[in-house]
Amino acid sequence: MKNLVAFLIIVFSMNANAQELFKLSGKVTDGTNPLPGVSIVIKGTSKGVSTNFDGEFSIQLKKGTYILVVSAISQPKEVKVNLVKDTFLSIDMADSFVNLEEVLVSATRANEKTPVAFTNITKKEIESKNLGQDLPILLDQLPSVVTTSDSGAGVGYTGIRVRGSDASRVNVTINGIPYNDSESHGTYWVNMPDFSSSVEDIQLQRGVGTSTNGSGAFGASLNIKTQSASQEAYAVTSNAIGSYGTRKHNLSLGTGLRNNFYAAARLSSISSDGYIDRSASDLTSYYTELGYISEKTTLKGIVFGGQEITQQAWYGTPKAVVEKDAEGIQTFIDHEGYSFTEDQLENLLSNPGRTYNHYTYKNEVDNYKQTHYQLHLEHSLNNYLFVNISGNYTSGKGYFEQFKPFEEVGDYFPNNVNADEEGEVIRRRWLDNDFYAFVYSLNYKKDKLNVILGGGYNKYDGDHFGELIWDSFPIAIPSEEQYYFSNGEKTEFNTYLKTEYELNSKTLAFIDLQYRSISYKSDGLTSDLLPIDVNKEYNFFNPKFGLTYTFNNLNSIYGSFSIANREPNRDDLTKNLISPKSEQLQDFELGYKFKTSNTYVTANLYYMNYKDQLVLTGEIDDVGDPIRQNVAKSYRAGIELQAGYKFSQKLRIDANVTLSENKIKEFDYIVYDSQYDPVTWEDTAYNQVSTTFKDTDISFSPALIAGGTITYLPSKNVSLGFISKYVGKQYLDNTSSNLKSMAAYFVNNFNASLKLNPTWVKEVSINLLVNNIFNKRYVSNGYTYSYYYRPTGSTDPAITEIFYYPQATRNFLIGTTFKF
Repeated sequence: MKNLVAFLIIVFSMNANAQELFKLSGKVTDGTNPLPGVSIVIKGTSKGVSTNFDGEFSIQLKKGTYILVVSAISQPKEVKVNLVKDTFLSIDMADSFVNLEEVLVSATRANEKTPVAFTNITKKEIESKNLGQDLPILLDQLPSVVTTSDSGAGVGYTGIRVRGSDASRVNVTINGIPYNDSESHGTYWVNMPDFSSSVEDIQLQRGVGTSTNGSGAFGASLNIKTQSASQEAYAVTSNAIGSYGTRKHNLSLGTGLRNNFYAAARLSSISSDGYIDRSASDLTSYYTELGYISEKTTLKGIVFGGQEITQQAWYGTPKAVVEKDAEGIQTFIDHEGYSFTEDQLENLLSNPGRTYNHYTYKNEVDNYKQTHYQLHLEHSLNNYLFVNISGNYTSGKGYFEQFKPFEEVGDYFPNNVNADEEGEVIRRRWLDNDFYAFVYSLNYKKDKLNVILGGGYNKYDGDHFGELIWDSFPIAIPSEEQYYFSNGEKTEFNTYLKTEYELNSKTLAFIDLQYRSISYKSDGLTSDLLPIDVNKEYNFFNPKFGLTYTFNNLNSIYGSFSIANREPNRDDLTKNLISPKSEQLQDFELGYKFKTSNTYVTANLYYMNYKDQLVLTGEIDDVGDPIRQNVAKSYRAGIELQAGYKFSQKLRIDANVTLSENKIKEFDYIVYDSQYDPVTWEDTAYNQVSTTFKDTDISFSPALIAGGTITYLPSKNVSLGFISKYVGKQYLDNTSSNLKSMAAYFVNNFNASLKLNPTWVKEVSINLLVNNIFNKRYVSNGYTYSYYYRPTGSTDPAITEIFYYPQATRNFLIGTTFKF
């Protein structure tokens, strides 16, 4: 009986203690705008929290009196609170400190009143899903976003499209430094494995957005800020395993702020066999940062990089092989089998299905190493004027290795006297490049006026060359002799002036004027031994105007008009027979925002009118790169809807949907027509067949994209998420042909997170991600090409080949993170 009484006393005591927990929440601002990333620590303890992108925070505490130390690393502010019930605080930091950490990226970012469509993502929001997959996959739930993976499992080569625009049209900056490749304009996330572990927050602006550094934003801009300095010393290790032999291991360390100095570092390793056969990835990366922070000045040096060795899967899987269509496979062999070895034919016939990979050579890999050096200086000249100066140097070198059967000496050394000799080769195509960048911004912010003068200068110098490392030619070929070489040199200067002015208490006017000047030179030989002679200069003026009207604390509307111009990429200039024109985009945006403490709704209408847009022809070159051509008139029009509702502290739902129409006014689709003598089999003619399409759909631009997440918190340490994504039908080229399309797909994932706080460690978290829980068989990317090969005078139809990139069926990742 005594034991029972004692037990009841303990239980009631525990309940009493539980009832003493109150919610302390609030919002931190600079007097006008919310401040994200602000550290709030309970004085005398290590317990604390950081504000989200809206400047909001929440923490559970027992009844009592506390002193909150509110700081963004510069001068802190102490706030005293007597907690006897759930309490909400409004904390104004305008008189206390300057958040220099935000100066680093504020010049190129939008705030809550900027009249553009954007979404912010915090590190916390992607933390539970950061189990080894590349950054684009972690952004899959954002509005108008479609992602894909060559290997099918999200590790290795991954891609992202926004509003139907591919990665070459999505401007990416890291701490304000341009990241897109200067020549291709693409972004290769495989070169930065596990970079998400060193990211503090991300902003995705859709459409033209605000002026930024680097390549022109025609679909979106992705602004990434690396981790903020920690107040306290820390050590974090994360380890994950999953389907297809996927493994992730990393270790992060930080000194915390010590006499105004701090240091941080991360080391990561990721490997995966891939869903597709022979699509393995072996990825390593690191991140280091050393900084000095005072009340008015922040100086930080950052070095990060990585090396990827990825087996190639970019050939794709023929449609007939995906569908295990024996007749279709034989037809494919009849058309394309002449270029296959016996091993490749055996592979095709014996391993049909979704995981088929054309490449059988075990070292058919992409091997590339890239290192970034960044130096950032932020300084507060006074309470109203802030300056940021940043420098960057990036070095990259690597190759992709290929086995090529049925080659001739003349394919590599056309002047060789034995040019007709045949054999097999293993070749490497190299890229050795250097990128230098300088960016700056000067920000004046006082009362109703916010002015930013910014810009930058960058230079790219890249060598492209190829070598044979093995051959079976019956004659001697000099080992590792370059068989082609070309150089590309690109310089860019841009400057912009952004002004936000509050016309009255409810209306904000926005003007953003940018000038870009680009020079690109390239000479030498292409990989096909064709001469290159490019010397182009472009000068662009990109104005942007907008208004935001705030009805009250809950409702606001905005509208903007922007013009953007962009230059063709390297392939456009070196592979097109007709020199392509630069592109222009006129972007109209109209939006509405509604937000309460538990509800938000946004609607954004857009009309993107293109002049001379470069679009896919459906043809690719021998390394999978698309060939494009200008079309005079085209447009994208749509509506983006977002909504979220918090039913309780335990249950919330978030959803987004994009409905769009993406059209080319008039398009000439060209198919090559090869004719031969049916008796001698000698070629007799080589022509082009042109077909005009009007009001045709733009490729890879689904009319419907939707996403949703249901989050359930059964307790404060457990989070369960059900994640859904729908992507409508996509055409593989610009002919609106149902034959050359990818079916719509609806995929669902499950995410679970458990956090524990044992005495021997600050926190232990266990995260589970089950992708494609209903085992949907779908493809998210592909390509197609058509050609005629027919007897002279024949009316045989064109031959069309279709290739898909199948995505993994049900798979999982599970990881643990220890925070010390």
